[in-house]
Amino acid sequence: MNPEAQTEVNSPSSLPAFLSLFTSTGTLICCALPALLVSIGAGAVMAGLIETVPQITWLGRNKVYVFAFAALMLAASGVMQWRARSMPCPTDPVKAKACTRTRRVSWIIWWISVAMFAIGAFFAFFAKYFLF
Repeated sequence: MNPEAQTEVNSPSSLPAFLSLFTSTGTLICCALPALLVSIGAGAVMAGLIETVPQITWLGRNKVYVFAFAALMLAASGVMQWRARSMPCPTDPVKAKACTRTRRVSWIIWWISVAMFAIGAFFAFFAKYFLF
């Protein structure tokens, strides 16, 4: 095989995993962080945080849209990573190691994003039924 053709094989990017992590972090900030701060008796900290960053209240008021966007990003990222799982890595040992490491790190980041999304969803939509 032509050596130039081998260098053209691109490893899957971890960008989709980082984007899903970013959106999942938004779900935690909107719903889990306020619940955590208030439940541990740090309501004054929460009030100060809202005074400093008033956009947090916008996230809380529009939590359905925040969670819908985060779910869309998680699903798109998962599909992209699933499709890239069998893509060839370069034959160069250094590049092949970087390729497999990137894939592994991307899956780890994606699963952390899913866990963050689930925690945020619990506090946003279900905690009121379980925690009084």
